[in-house]
Amino acid sequence: MPNVDMSVNLAGVSMKNPVVVASGTFGFGREYGQFYDLSELGGICCKGLTLHPRTGNPPPRIAETPMGMLNSVGLQNPGVDAFITEELPELRKYDLAVIANISGNTPEEYGIMCEKLSRAGVDMIEVNISCPNVKAGGLAYGTRPELAAEVTRVAKEHSSVPVMVKLSPNVTDIVEIAKAVDEAGADALSLINTLRGMRIDVQTRRPILKMNTGGLSGPAVLPVAVRMVWEVAGAVAKPILGMGGVARGEDAAELMLAGASAVAVGTACFADPYAPLRVRDGLEKLAAGQGLDRVSALRGAVRAW
Repeated sequence: MPNVDMSVNLAGVSMKNPVVVASGTFGFGREYGQFYDLSELGGICCKGLTLHPRTGNPPPRIAETPMGMLNSVGLQNPGVDAFITEELPELRKYDLAVIANISGNTPEEYGIMCEKLSRAGVDMIEVNISCPNVKAGGLAYGTRPELAAEVTRVAKEHSSVPVMVKLSPNVTDIVEIAKAVDEAGADALSLINTLRGMRIDVQTRRPILKMNTGGLSGPAVLPVAVRMVWEVAGAVAKPILGMGGVARGEDAAELMLAGASAVAVGTACFADPYAPLRVRDGLEKLAAGQGLDRVSALRGAVRAW
């Protein structure tokens, strides 16, 4: 068996291994917990939460694509209070980092949720800035540095646990956004969120998704994720949770070499519930094969030309 120290630290949160499951792909863990002990994971980024319950978008809201999938689920969730009452106690039965993902329409909503979740005892809060700011005419927080910084400051002011900001790839310069949230006090960054995409049924001539467009995820986005993690890691010193198309240990290693401290497995879980464990084991085998005594030695070790 490989003898590699798989433990990592993400903004002060200790994890037994660097493999986390991505928000929106693992629910709150109940279903996957029927397959294996969730304590095998380094952490779970829970399904995105909003201040009040949401029913999400009308179907069809998921569509397959070559090497991935499109989704426009629309943040269907029971609301932050229901999560704290019904889901968090179950997750606390496992030995893993619990990361709550939040979305808001105003900075005030982010602040309220951060206060509630901090008091409830989550290990970290992942702030989704890809959602629309109703006060800015529906413009997504993550597309403008000043808006991203504003919500980051509010989250930090109301949180007693580390705040990780999830960056959108749907921008001209992701480094500009990363620097803005870094300066606003983010403890960590996660990237990338989904790329905006669209598919059309050529027979009906209608978009396949009811909402016309959706977020593209899966193996097709891995090269974009690796590039953006590498760019951001070279510009800011904060730890990074890398994600986007991770399905194998080699994929995770690429993101860590680019600068990520830990990685998230998402879309791969839909096809294989055991994907996160296979990624973990593959990563450990790769590190051992390279003679490493700890997996964290991969971080930022890319040899640039």
